[in-house]
Amino acid sequence: MNNRGPGPGNRDRATQDPGSPTPIVPAAIDARFKRVQWRCRRGTRELDALLGGWLEAHRASLDASRLEAFDGLLDQQDPVLWDWLMGRAQPLRPDWQAIVADIRTRAGLAR
Repeated sequence: MNNRGPGPGNRDRATQDPGSPTPIVPAAIDARFKRVQWRCRRGTRELDALLGGWLEAHRASLDASRLEAFDGLLDQQDPVLWDWLMGRAQPLRPDWQAIVADIRTRAGLAR
């Protein structure tokens, strides 16, 4: 028997309180984070800064569902994202609304 401690499936899992969002294995979130980080590179410096800045600011606190929601938000076209971030329109999905509001607040764009 191996005395090295928990197996590979348990070794890298983050510990959280019951009822907290599901943790992601750090290696898996790191790979996905890097892919999402790359997707933050858009057609304008302004969008790059707003999206990439939010992602970097939340790096340590992102759970699987929030990262997935942000990844889905990045599927939208740049003009749509820009309108949302400038407050000209609002996404229909509540999880996207929360992210957009957070980006706007962080960037000093919230009214």
